[in-house]
Amino acid sequence: MNDKLYANDIMHLAARMGQMVLENGGETYRVEQTINIICRAYGFPHAESFVTPTGIMISIIGDQHRTKSLIKRINSRTVNLTKISKVNDLSRRVVCEGLSIDEVNALLDEIDNTRIYSKRTVNLFTALGSSCFCLLFGGSLRDFIITFFIGLFMSNVANLLGKFEVNGFFINIIGGIIAALLALVCVKTGLAVQEDKIVIGSIMMLLPGIAITNAIRDTIAGDLVSGISRTIEAFCAAIAIAIGTGAVFNIWFSIFGGV
Repeated sequence: MNDKLYANDIMHLAARMGQMVLENGGETYRVEQTINIICRAYGFPHAESFVTPTGIMISIIGDQHRTKSLIKRINSRTVNLTKISKVNDLSRRVVCEGLSIDEVNALLDEIDNTRIYSKRTVNLFTALGSSCFCLLFGGSLRDFIITFFIGLFMSNVANLLGKFEVNGFFINIIGGIIAALLALVCVKTGLAVQEDKIVIGSIMMLLPGIAITNAIRDTIAGDLVSGISRTIEAFCAAIAIAIGTGAVFNIWFSIFGGV
């Protein structure tokens, strides 16, 4: 195989694996580690990578000691720890078993198309998680039931907005509005008891737990650009939730003077 073509193939393969880890909630160091493992496994020990939450940059020394570079833009991020685990396992298999590039790409296609849970299952357990948090913070049984249905409704709305590629910031605002408004209405009509416990439980699924964890992890590891970026991302998500819930409470109290 032509050395130049081979180097390009390896770079694109490493970038693809790194992209899959990053898009599914992986830490910066894990993405860089995966890229370096792939490059070394295929004969490029001097590969360098620089990863941020929105981009991947790779450079390797190809034929005649020429440096080749590749930049991959990351446009969307979610959380799928199963895909991260499978890509990690695959990178180790490449080292141990010497898989060809075509074999690795075929396995990546399988991982990328893996659908672990249906949307109904995700919505159901999102709602259940919300209602359990309501109980954890002292909600009553009626609050638990109401929070379950609010969480279910919020999850479906978030999925619908996601189909229209609505920005996550606005999804969090809308989620906060739904949680606060329905909680207040349910308490006002006597269906629930404590609106604060319902709101807390409902918005727990919106909180950027993975972003906060990765921000701390990246900062401690010395990846300051990624750490600061993830911290700002988590901060913006929290602000969006506060805007949604705060606006509803403010308007409600201005009109009704209380619950």
